[in-house]
Amino acid sequence: MKRYRIKPDKHVNLRDFDAGDTSDYKNEAAALERTEHLIQKLDKLQEWLYAENQQALLIVLQGIDTCGKDGTIRHVMRGANPQGCLVTSFKSPTPLEKAHDFLWRAHAACPPRGYIGIFNRSHYEDVLITRVHGWITDKEAEHRLRQIRHFEKILTQNGTRILKFYLHISKDEQKKRLLARMDDPTKHWKFSEQDVKERRYWKDYQAAQAKAMSTTSTEEAPWFVVPANHKWYRNLVVADRIVQTLEDMDPRPPKIKGMDWKKLRREIARS
Repeated sequence: MKRYRIKPDKHVNLRDFDAGDTSDYKNEAAALERTEHLIQKLDKLQEWLYAENQQALLIVLQGIDTCGKDGTIRHVMRGANPQGCLVTSFKSPTPLEKAHDFLWRAHAACPPRGYIGIFNRSHYEDVLITRVHGWITDKEAEHRLRQIRHFEKILTQNGTRILKFYLHISKDEQKKRLLARMDDPTKHWKFSEQDVKERRYWKDYQAAQAKAMSTTSTEEAPWFVVPANHKWYRNLVVADRIVQTLEDMDPRPPKIKGMDWKKLRREIARS
């Protein structure tokens, strides 16, 4: 799994990554078995993170339309307690958000201690779609990337671990998924004409994303390029990295002092 991690200050070219990679997993069944095991571990680790109430985990999901951000949240986090999870989907900025700096809304949505926060899209939209469509200059994009790097360092220095996943699908796979949505009336709500228009900027988005990862993947807040053509492998990679990170964080349930447990047990037994 480590080969998907972007090393700090490494130049990224997404053409170097195989969106259809499944590593040593030759079929879905073996991957699903491993994923279920990881989800069970995630459930316990998240409970301890919530109980400890000293650290937080922020998960950033980025990717082109149809890459599977919603599906990743639904499948990987299904074993977690909703009480300890916060999901934020970043849409076009509201008038209030536009009245502040571009990181304001992201900072406000960061998870408090004890929680796992998930960004479905994120503050990176402000250096991706804005750059692709020329709404900001290259100089302004560079400035924002430096600010993002500083922002994420502040978070990590204050107890928030950060994992950033780029869900990497091929252009052919996106075509297949868009057509499948069009053919299924129950999925029409997920389809937008804008998806077709944005597809024209495929290379531009790939270049902008690569630049963002090259600039902002750090030891404290790493980027992972997740092969996402196969949904079952995408879920496995993301679950593996989340569990590994939580294990590194090593949350511990707090020890309650001053309780006379024997006396309390007797009172319960008599009641």
